[in-house]
Amino acid sequence: MTGQKCELGLIGLGTMGQNLLMNMADSNYAVAGYDKNPEQVDKLKEATKKYDIFGAYGLKSFITVLKKPRIIVLLVPAGKIVDYVIADLIPQLENGDIIIDGGNSYFVDTDRRIEELKDTGIHFVGMGISGGAKGARKGPSMMPGGHPDTWNRVKNIFEATAAKANGEPCVAHMGNGSAGHYVKMVHNGIEYGLMELLAEAYDFMKNILGLDNDTISQTFKKWDSGRLQSFLVEITGKIFTQMDTESDQYLIDVIRDESKSKGTGKWTSQDAMDIGATVPVIDVAVVMRYLSALKPERGKASSIYNNEVQLAAKDQVSTLLDQLESALYFSFAVTYAQGMAQLKTASSEYKFNLNMESIAAIWRAGCIIRADFLEDIRKAYQENNDLENLLLDGSISNILKSEEGNMRKIVSTAITAGLPFMAFANAITYFDGYRSKRLPANLIQAQRDYFGSHTYERMDKEGKFHTEWNN
Repeated sequence: MTGQKCELGLIGLGTMGQNLLMNMADSNYAVAGYDKNPEQVDKLKEATKKYDIFGAYGLKSFITVLKKPRIIVLLVPAGKIVDYVIADLIPQLENGDIIIDGGNSYFVDTDRRIEELKDTGIHFVGMGISGGAKGARKGPSMMPGGHPDTWNRVKNIFEATAAKANGEPCVAHMGNGSAGHYVKMVHNGIEYGLMELLAEAYDFMKNILGLDNDTISQTFKKWDSGRLQSFLVEITGKIFTQMDTESDQYLIDVIRDESKSKGTGKWTSQDAMDIGATVPVIDVAVVMRYLSALKPERGKASSIYNNEVQLAAKDQVSTLLDQLESALYFSFAVTYAQGMAQLKTASSEYKFNLNMESIAAIWRAGCIIRADFLEDIRKAYQENNDLENLLLDGSISNILKSEEGNMRKIVSTAITAGLPFMAFANAITYFDGYRSKRLPANLIQAQRDYFGSHTYERMDKEGKFHTEWNN
């Protein structure tokens, strides 16, 4: 440490915290790090010897080296730990200091913390960060909320640190209050959906097309070089080449088929239900993780029911593979559309004042769901930031119409063969529901009135009506 005051301090020195500090130091910012665990401070000092980073073993010494007004980033597990750290910080801080929660906190908790700190004069910002440890080191995508004046005081360091897309920093003020953490929550929901779609595409290639791991890997790599270019498709192609160090098998074949989660996908689905947003691909991606955890039950069911998946004829493989690429592209587009529509609804519901183009722009690099398609999304909202749903955009609707036939063929093939294909199926049925001028909800209105006198509305005149059915 050169003796100069640090521009920013970070609490939570895991790999991501260390990497973010080094990223900031690369941008010529003097920064400090603190962790209650002294071993983490030792690791920081060892990993960052050539950087101008101060590692603090005590909270008081950490606070002392920070330039006023102080900027402190928290990278600690979401939940009560965030509250504990804030409680430790409050006696050490002054009016005008800024605390930024960079973890995956639930947006409701962020709103509560903003309110609790309001009378202290300490500004609280919820900021979603995506990109993992590598993103933190090379440039993540960051989604801060809170008061615009607070963002203006800290934006220089985060713009320097963020990933760049076409030279533009992938960080921007998202909106009021907990907008940053809400946007990150929906980002993670979209991530759930895309991952489930890729898993189902893999299942289709393996169990219907009979492809081996090398061919599956090459297929994903080919797709990543085209219109499906994205971080998740890229790493999926790489996964199928990894050999297990403890056997002579591919690692993918020895990994247990039970997927885990940390709750952000569930939060997305829960809040979508609360505000009336429809995100069935995300919903079913959460459900499939829970279903995967029922492995003993699935084993029992497998012994009762014949679950032999029908293998496609060899002369159909090439055609089906092309149709699968088309269906995956269709489903990716629908999943992004659902997530963006939820953000649009939430912006109105929670008074976030989200800029939809800005959200798409900062997701183009650094984050887990980055993809070429996000530039199409950005352009759609650049043309009309009030667009209710991406399915209504002219360019994107043309894409969906051109891929619709292949989508239906792939979903039909998978279901006929007995393959669980819930994300793809929900993508096409959502599409069908959204484009339907008339849905059978009139029957549901009638049923509710029949058994509960809940009333119904008519198409030919205004008001609410009740019938004494079969009276």
